[in-house]
Parts: sequence; C-alpha cells; structure tokens
Amino acid sequence: MINIPKGTKDVLPGSSYKWQYIEETARNVARAFNLSEIRTPTFEYTELFKRGVGESTDVVNKEMYTFEDKGGRSITLKPEGTAGAARLFIENGLASSPMPVKTFYITPAFRYERPQAGRLREFHQFGIEVFGSGSYQTDAEVIFAASAFLDKLGVRVKLEINSIGCKVCRAEYNKALKKYFEPNLSKMCEACRSRFEKNPLRILDCKEEGCKKFTAEAPSITDYLCGECSRHFDGVKSLLDNQGLKYIVNPRIVRGLDYYSRTVFEFVSDEIGAQGTVCGGGRYDGLIAELGGSSLPAIGFAAGIERLMLLMENTGIKFPERQKVRIYIAGMDEKTRDKAFEIATALRLKGISAEIDHLNRSIKAQFKYADKLGAEYVAVIGENELLSGELKIKNMSDGTQTAVKIGQIESYLK
Repeated sequence: MINIPKGTKDVLPGSSYKWQYIEETARNVARAFNLSEIRTPTFEYTELFKRGVGESTDVVNKEMYTFEDKGGRSITLKPEGTAGAARLFIENGLASSPMPVKTFYITPAFRYERPQAGRLREFHQFGIEVFGSGSYQTDAEVIFAASAFLDKLGVRVKLEINSIGCKVCRAEYNKALKKYFEPNLSKMCEACRSRFEKNPLRILDCKEEGCKKFTAEAPSITDYLCGECSRHFDGVKSLLDNQGLKYIVNPRIVRGLDYYSRTVFEFVSDEIGAQGTVCGGGRYDGLIAELGGSSLPAIGFAAGIERLMLLMENTGIKFPERQKVRIYIAGMDEKTRDKAFEIATALRLKGISAEIDHLNRSIKAQFKYADKLGAEYVAVIGENELLSGELKIKNMSDGTQTAVKIGQIESYLK
C-alpha cells in the first residue's frame, strides 16, 4: 500500500463540508468588501520568491520545495500567496486598472517544515491582497475584513498590531538593534547571527528560547518611526478604536517575510498550541517595484484554513450540518429502480438532492441506507405506484406519509 506523504492530509467525505463552510464564509466576506478572486499557478519560477519573500528568510533558505524542470529551469511550489499575486498584478497590466485593485484567493501552499498540529507541508490559505492604495484607511479595511471573516466563523482571537516603519526609519532602527544585540551575539542561534548582518529586524521573530531572553528587552520599533510612519500608524489605530475593534500594540511583531513595511498584524489564539497565529499580514509597499513593476503600495493578509479548522474543533465551535439528501427513492425491482433513476435525475437537474439504490438492496436495507444518508424523505416505487403515477412520500423525522403525484414531487419538496 502507498501511503500519503508526510505533512499532507486527506479531506474525507465526512469532513469536506467543513472546508466548504470556511471557504464559503471567506467568499461571502470577500463579496462584502468588494474583492475579486484571482488564481495563480501552484508553482512559479524560484526567483520570484527569492526576490519577493526575501533570501534571508527561513521560507526561502529552508522551507521551499524547489526543483529543476526538464528545461533546466528552477521551479518552486508556492510557499505563500502574496508574491504570486504581485507577479500576476504586474504581468497582466493591472496597474492600468482603476485603483485600488482589490483581490482575494483560496490556495494551497507548500513548505518543508516539521509537521505538527496546525502546521503541514501542504496547507491552504484564504488571502486578500489590495494594490494601489497607501492610505491608512486601506490598512484598517483589510484588518476589518480579516476580523469579519474570523468573527463569522465564531473563533475567539486577539488582534496584535505593530508598525515596522519604512526604509528610512527602519535603517535607524536596524542600527539600534545591532548595537543592542552585538554584545550577546555569540550566545544567540546561528540563524540570528546570520540575520544580524542581513536583516537584524528579523531577530525579533526568532522562536529559540535562548534568543528570546535577549529579544525581550530589545529597543522598540515604535520609538524609531519617522513622522510620516508614525502618523500612518496613528491613523490605523484611530479607525480601529472608532469602530470598537480591540487590539494590542505588540512591538515584537515583525512577520517572517522580508517584503513587509509599516503596518503588520496578527490574529492569534492560545487554543492551538505553539502555532497560535491563525491570520497574519501587513503592508508591503516596495514589493511591486522589487519584482519589476511600477512603485505602488499594497497590503494584504493570509489566514490558514487548517489552523482555523483546528481552532474551531478545539474550542467546540459547531459547523453547520452537512447538506442532507432531500429524498431517497427506493425501487423494488429492475423496472421500478429504472423509474426511480428517472425521477431522481429529474429532481437533481432541478437542483434537488436525490439518491437511489445502486446495489440491488432489499426495501428494508434501502430504508436503513437512506437513514444513514440522513435522507429527509423516502418514497417507494412498486408496480402499483407505476400504474397510479402516485408515490407515498414518508417524512423520516415524524413518520407521516403523503401521497404525491410523480410530476408534483418537486413542488411538494419545495
């Protein structure tokens, strides 16, 4: 027997409705916020992620699934959705569209990580990307979209926000970080020593316990924001305050990817262990230019669907019941089973879920099968029903039966 690869997961018939519910909730929120769906390839040229995500990140250095295709080109399974969305925006000339361009996606992504609860090697994201607006109002709108999505799912999370400034103020902050970390650099992990030279800001994102004791007292980025970045962050906070959306300013949030600037945020939970971030994002004003497009601001987020599923299950949130079979039509022999097929097909083409027997079961066995399917109604066709053109439809919840002409079954069920 060939087993499923490590770090991947099957979605079984008994749980696929949960995925559909989360995805439909995402689509409903996207419609409310006037977002249009985009779909990007599962794989892209590796250079896209090296330039977009950042060569100093763990994602690029350790976690990407990269291979050469038959033409010798370096290809990578996408580890996140933003870089591909930015490439789509540039390549398809969306910069000439009315701004802002507001998009969303539901996509698989791939990272070679140690599998654990809430972390898989193939996972799925609901993401939003808004291109062309640098307004703090857009930051707040994207945060509210994420909040609305999580709220409609019923999950309890905390919103943490921060500003990591622009290139100007971050350069001064990086100098302060280097001065602070340098005396203890030899005691920190190898990754942090590498980050010290390439991007000291990312040391604050280190999860190693030995490094956390040094990052705890590090200077705060909010003390180094330039006037423009400070006003931008104040604007975001003001809009959140005005709408009553509670948040915590966490100066240690820097996010794990190099393209972020100014506003960054995370929705976190303590109900799913170490992988507590269920949704995270921020502004990335330099990414479009970095990938060869015009200089345009942008902001977005991604929410992990598997983590949301885990959070909902761990906290006892009930999913809506999976769709039940509306009617099961039982035939007694080959002739009546053919008639059952005919009736069921007509109902299905009208959008009514109907089921029939495919295994030549007895009537008693068919009733048991219909019950397992959760059928709301059951109708039996025998010779008398064929002659009369009328079926007795049994309501499985209360046992009552109603005689209904075959041509009127659709209206009866509706």
